[in-house]
Amino acid sequence: MIIRKETASDIDAITEVTIAAFNTLPISNHTEQFIIKALRSAGALTLSLVAEFDGRVVGHIAFSPIMISDGAKGWYGLGPVSVSPEHQRKGIGRALINEGLSLLKGLGGRGCALVGDPNYYKRLGFRNLPGLLNEGVPPEVFLAMPFTDALPKGVVMFHASFWVKS
Repeated sequence: MIIRKETASDIDAITEVTIAAFNTLPISNHTEQFIIKALRSAGALTLSLVAEFDGRVVGHIAFSPIMISDGAKGWYGLGPVSVSPEHQRKGIGRALINEGLSLLKGLGGRGCALVGDPNYYKRLGFRNLPGLLNEGVPPEVFLAMPFTDALPKGVVMFHASFWVKS
């Protein structure tokens, strides 16, 4: 498996993997492929990585800047992250997340936040941070990982692309 930055020739494969990965998830609004497209169009994809296996894209992860009401800079949102159903539970998602977090740190990132399954993301080091919230999202599924000792406090706002419908 190879993890690398997306290229223009990966865009259709990323869309296919994303649709397939979220197709049967009841918690999904099935707009994840539109979120990625909107982030890309807005120039808000700080990192867009693919996992390639046998020359085929089987996973994708997006990271985009977030705003925090206390003015903290250098924080990013993780998501969507997708792995094709036939390649799930093989560590591809974990590898994409770890590589992305490493690259964000290398860019001087201060931390990363997400909305997701706490049973999965807490195993990767994400946790609930006191004083950091995402309005309208249950606190148990809003998780963050600081890269420094400086912890922000306030309301997190993900990029507007997260509210696209198509």
